[in-house]
Formats: sequence, structure tokens, C-alpha cells
Amino acid sequence: MTKRFKDLTARQEKGLITYLTAGYPDLNTTIKLVEVMAGHGADFIELGIPFSDPIADGPVIQQAANFALQKGIKTAEIIAAVRKIRQRLSTSVPLIFMTYYNPILQYGLRRFVAHSVEAGIDGLIVPDLSFEESEELRTVADAYNLALIPLVAPTTPLERLTAFKANARGFVYCVSVTGVTGVRNEITTDLASFTDRVRQCINLPVAIGFGIAGPYQAAQVAPFCEAVIVGSAVVNLIAKNNDFKGMSLAIGSLAQDIKSALLNYKKQVAEHKKLC
Repeated sequence: MTKRFKDLTARQEKGLITYLTAGYPDLNTTIKLVEVMAGHGADFIELGIPFSDPIADGPVIQQAANFALQKGIKTAEIIAAVRKIRQRLSTSVPLIFMTYYNPILQYGLRRFVAHSVEAGIDGLIVPDLSFEESEELRTVADAYNLALIPLVAPTTPLERLTAFKANARGFVYCVSVTGVTGVRNEITTDLASFTDRVRQCINLPVAIGFGIAGPYQAAQVAPFCEAVIVGSAVVNLIAKNNDFKGMSLAIGSLAQDIKSALLNYKKQVAEHKKLC
């Protein structure tokens, strides 16, 4: 993961992180869509492990998680799918699990970390795990070289950011708005001030997520980060398409368009303002 960010920086390029809910609509489709995204510009890919009470997720991702859970998706099956993804991917795109603490505890904390790393997972995001309660998981993750990625919001106090300084790994997931995931027409947070505070405390790449609906929003946040995270917009395209061909075309196009916008973000923002 560190190498991927270094490569992006060397090319003066902003990274694209895309998200899928594992098992939605099924695991075979998840595996193939990871390939599609990796082939259309995604530099990192998050895989969400469904949980019944996803407090950080908006309605689109909640519905996807519920669908997968109703079909009986299991964490062990998702980890097995990651092995297949690693076998099929032609590039070493970093893979990141995003899940809640309960599924990790149910699986067994050390067992979950060990199996995830063995399968090919590089990072882990746990939205409902506070810094104060994360020491055990951080210790195990460090032992297995799994990056436990901190998630911070515009409301995160300075003392909390400072506490992350010695313990954050991978990158900092900056939530662009308070609330839950989901696409938004505009991002009104003062991202310059927010990301400046983060960088003063944590010496890691910054990724911005929550609310990135498409190329314009990606270009809008690009000056303030090293990568943008696109989740609900991707999952929404799965919901809108009934067959794999439709999903793959729509998701591939979205990833490609956003990556293109990130490569030309100054021009993208200027053109959007002319149209408004």
C-alpha cells in the first residue's frame, strides 16, 4: 500500500479507491467486478464485509449488505473470494477490508487478521472501533503487517488526531461530511482546513470519502488529498443493472471517468463551473 502511494506521488497522480459490498449480488460477481475496477483505473479496492448494523453506511450500502446477509454470506467465504481475486488479478492492486468490529470478533480477532493477510488483504478499516478500544486489534494487525487505517471526521478533535500519530497505518480515511456514506451533489466541508489539521498530526497520505458521486466531486476534493474514495456510487450501479454486462460497463465507465477527472482535476472543476 505504501509503495502504491509512493508510485502515485512520483507520477504526480491522485489515487482512486473504489468500494464493493462483498457478496452483492453474489461473490462470483464481486470477484469479477474487482477485476473490472482494477482494469479501469482503480488504484486500491475496498471490500465491505456485510454486517447487520452498519452505523456508518447510508441506505445504498445498507441495502446491499442486507441483501448479501439474507443470502447467507459468511466472512470465511469472503476471505476465500479474496484468494481467488489475488489469483486472477494481473496487478498487485492493494485490497482493503472495511467492516465492523462484531464480525471480526465473531470470526476470532487473530484468526481474522491472519486469514485476511494470507488471502491477500493489505488494509483494514473498522468504522465503529474507537481509538481507545483499538489497542488489541492494532497490536495483532501490526504483527501481521496489516494496515489498520484510521477514519477521521471534520469534528474529530485535535487531541484524538494527535493520538493517532504513532499508531495510524496505510493512509488516513477522511470523511468529507458528518453522517453516513452516500452520494451528494456538493461537498461543503472546508476541506483545506480539515486536511491541514490532519496532516499536522498524522504523517500519512490522506484519502477523502463519503459523498463522491462522480468525476466532478472527485476533482473538487483532489487538491486536498492523495486519493479519493468512491463507494455508494459504485454500489448504486450494481443495484440499477440486472446483468453482469450492464454492471461491468457502468462501473468500468465510472471508474475510468473519475480517474480521468483526477488526472485533470483543475480542468474538470473549471469546466463544471462554466456549465453551472
